[in-house]
Amino acid sequence: MIRRSSRRTVARRTLIGALVLLLPAIAGCEAGTDAPTLEFHQASAGTTATFNGIKISDAFVLGAPSGSSVPSGSSASMFLSLYNGGSGDDQLTSASAPDWAASVQLSGGTVTLPVGSLVDLSGPEPKVVLSNLTKSLGGGEAIPVTLDFQHAGSVTLEVPVEPQSDYFSTYSPPPSPAPSATASASPKSSTKASATASATPTA
Repeated sequence: MIRRSSRRTVARRTLIGALVLLLPAIAGCEAGTDAPTLEFHQASAGTTATFNGIKISDAFVLGAPSGSSVPSGSSASMFLSLYNGGSGDDQLTSASAPDWAASVQLSGGTVTLPVGSLVDLSGPEPKVVLSNLTKSLGGGEAIPVTLDFQHAGSVTLEVPVEPQSDYFSTYSPPPSPAPSATASASPKSSTKASATASATPTA
């Protein structure tokens, strides 16, 4: 009886050990196109600063994949998080990067910052976009970006440019601007107008 009990104990331990070894393999089955590692996640690198009660965390600009650069005239995404630790509500009213972009656009025009709350601007779609870059944007450099708050005032940060590779490969670049239909519509309207004018004498 003692031998049988001992054998059962050994068998149970062996089975438990096998299950422990199989758990990582079972978890690895998630590694497909819908794996959690392929979903958007917050950055672990970037500029962090506290300014008049506003905490700015993990601010960075997304560059091109390693070995290439974002060309001048195009746009680049910026990601960050804001926490209002002040005594009242505030608002991010505008942003600028004078030496690098013609303008910086905020999604919705402004960003409301209720007191005691965290506002996450880290995606998945970029909420801050540097538009019409005045020079090409590589990786591994830092660019000055000024954030203007309604009550806290203005602060300029040196924001790193991270290449869209490895950890940052899941971050989204700004959407390409849609082609304008106005230019193609103009000739049609002018053709119609000229046809009407030439038809009047005939009538």
